[in-house]
Amino acid sequence: MSLLTHSRLYLQRLGYDSPPAPSLRTLQDLQLRHVCSFAFENLSSLMRLPVPIDLASVEQKVLLEGRGGYCYELNQMFLALLQELGFDARGITGRVVMGGPPDARTARTHRLSLVTLDGVRYITDVGFGGMVPSSPLLLDTEVVQATAHEPYRVTFDGHDSYTLWVQVANEWRGLYVFDLQVQATIDYEIGNWYVSTHPDSVFVGQLKVARLAAGERHTLNNANYAIHYLDRPSEKRALVSADEVLQLLTEVFGICVPVTAALRAALDGLTVPNS
Repeated sequence: MSLLTHSRLYLQRLGYDSPPAPSLRTLQDLQLRHVCSFAFENLSSLMRLPVPIDLASVEQKVLLEGRGGYCYELNQMFLALLQELGFDARGITGRVVMGGPPDARTARTHRLSLVTLDGVRYITDVGFGGMVPSSPLLLDTEVVQATAHEPYRVTFDGHDSYTLWVQVANEWRGLYVFDLQVQATIDYEIGNWYVSTHPDSVFVGQLKVARLAAGERHTLNNANYAIHYLDRPSEKRALVSADEVLQLLTEVFGICVPVTAALRAALDGLTVPNS
């Protein structure tokens, strides 16, 4: 994988004046800062536009144009940064099972990364939408792991397969099943093609946006906006106009939105005006 062209800008966006050393503390800080700085969003596939995932295109979109992205974009850019900083890291993929049975055989459509530090293996993920973990997670243990947000755990399912779980409202929910197979560029291209073009993909013609803050998760599913807190009930409301969605995308999620007639039409199709 080629290294980032705009690594200095990336680090500045994450609050660094100079490259940090490749340590566990750095990995923890980078992941938390990333998920609180860059939005998960699929505005392109909402409008059925191509989503190129070569690194140069991802950098242009996220770092220079002020957009966000989804796993094939954000986790690729994050991995390239880790590698440039000297981490032993590589990409892996998984099958999303969130919202269904944890043993479902879904498509391999999620990208994350495996990092090895002093012989200890971690998974790191900055591209899993509203339930993205805010800390790297130890791979080779099934104990509950605290993060800056909810607790997570990783279970080994046998046959080189793992499941990532999150605890929400005292209930453990499976998020995705993954393994450690070495991935080639074409593996990511195939998964991204499905996610961004297949009519059954939840990202095609629908809006999915998320960003974390201290003790909070902000999510937008079509026109349904929610703030999920760690210490009190969630706040939810429905947005009733494209202007309201655009304002939220800009002010809450920090996205430089490319406002076009096509985007307005797509957003109008998601909202339900007050009667």
